[in-house]
Amino acid sequence: MQQKTKRPVQFELMEPARKTLRAWLERRGGTLNDYVFASRNDYMGHMSTRQYARLVHEWVVGIGLQPQEYGTHSLRRTKASIIYKATGNLRAVRILLGHAKIESTVRYLGVDVEDALELAERTEV
Repeated sequence: MQQKTKRPVQFELMEPARKTLRAWLERRGGTLNDYVFASRNDYMGHMSTRQYARLVHEWVVGIGLQPQEYGTHSLRRTKASIIYKATGNLRAVRILLGHAKIESTVRYLGVDVEDALELAERTEV
């Protein structure tokens, strides 16, 4: 659920991630209706955004990257930016991010006139 707009956010899990999640759910027990990542304090609730940020920080440090360069938000933005650069499809990125307005997506991605011109040049009519 997109926090600001309260709209559902669509995303794709590649097959290796799906297999890993299935294995995790089987090992942990529970049902598919439970949260995948439960709260440390309330097993019926979900992991807090703060706990998620701590885990991402630990993973980044653990693989030797600079933690000030990577975070939960930068990872979200990176995926959206890659999709936009590959397709030029702002509407698709808007839907994936859960933005209500295309203008929000344009600001979020930092799309400018130069980007628009580059896309136009790659498109033959």
